[in-house]
Amino acid sequence: MKRSRWLILALLFAASVMNYIDRQTLSIMARTIQNELHISDGGYAVVVEMFLLAYMLGFLTVGWVADRLGVRRSMALFVGWWSVSDMLTGLASSLRTLGATRFLLGIGEAGFYTVAPKVVSEKFAPSERGLAVGVYSAGATIGATIAPPLLAWITIRSGWRSAFLLTGLTGLLWVIPWLLLFRGNKSQPAPPTIKGSLNWLRDKTGLRKDVLLLLCGRTFTDPVFTFVLFWFPKYLTDVQHMSLGQLGRIAWIVYFAADMGSLLGGYASGVMVKRGMAPVRARQIVMTVAACLLPLSFFVPFAHSHAGIVALVSLVAFGHVVWMVTITTLAVDIFPEKSLGSIFGVISVGAGLGGMLGTSIIGYLVTHFSYNPIFYGMGFLHPLALFFIWKAGKSRRISPEAPVPAASV
Repeated sequence: MKRSRWLILALLFAASVMNYIDRQTLSIMARTIQNELHISDGGYAVVVEMFLLAYMLGFLTVGWVADRLGVRRSMALFVGWWSVSDMLTGLASSLRTLGATRFLLGIGEAGFYTVAPKVVSEKFAPSERGLAVGVYSAGATIGATIAPPLLAWITIRSGWRSAFLLTGLTGLLWVIPWLLLFRGNKSQPAPPTIKGSLNWLRDKTGLRKDVLLLLCGRTFTDPVFTFVLFWFPKYLTDVQHMSLGQLGRIAWIVYFAADMGSLLGGYASGVMVKRGMAPVRARQIVMTVAACLLPLSFFVPFAHSHAGIVALVSLVAFGHVVWMVTITTLAVDIFPEKSLGSIFGVISVGAGLGGMLGTSIIGYLVTHFSYNPIFYGMGFLHPLALFFIWKAGKSRRISPEAPVPAASV
């Protein structure tokens, strides 16, 4: 059983790699696609907003679907959904069809990031959860790391439509080993009804404070990674005048730094828990350290070389992914396994909401001003969001100093 759960984690890692390659396909080839389909920067922002809108709305429903269907079937459903959606993107011929296919992609991706924490809750003990979340989250950033050179190579050789078709097909093939290898716990609690899920979301005063606080934490901070994923490659091509080949050679460094954030962030809080610190307190401390790196974005407009720009944004990406991994682990620590999909789905609405608001603001600033206000604004978001993270620990029904029961393994 111990060996099989690490094989399952390896599959989550692989799915996360594919997920972010699929997500990055659009941003890496944005200028090429915009030129061919005659889409302006404002139109590109609309396409990104369609993805993020579906991502946000998806979280309101996919969590309950995951709790009802179980991990095995729901994961196969969502990965298959997003893979087909990515392949359909390769057939887009206008702004409207491009936006529609990315909307469908957003629904499937929301499902994956709701089911994955349920796997961690079911298979891993509290001292291992941070590392487990870090490993599969590292897949996302590794996918973003290899996407620039890989997609640039495919596009130069076969065209941008082939890139969407090939990446989507890879996801469909992944479903086969998942269905063969994953087996849920026989002692799993019965799936909740809609009413049962809502009971965990509410208390006497309305929506549970810890749910609301973590939702706000995601809303405030997710715009940073939205920028890094969808806009930073465009910044390098449009403002720094990099060619697609140059972009492929240098942009991966930012996402490699994010990879390190996934692994080190999850590992750090796990070490603290093994040494006797309460899980919630360990996550809060790691997130505080990560938030201190984000103000480095203030200095990007003053960098005079490509290397300096990439180095600063790499540190920003590192800090954000440490934060992102740890806030996910914090939710796994706090909430019950049987309703975790529904609850995490509500919290993750903040990812879509923050991403949508961030994209709207970024699109406006890029169109009417420049990228500089964006770099200035990003530095404030995580330090401000620390208020919600520390408040969430105080609002728990269980004291943040109390140990969390081990997950069934």
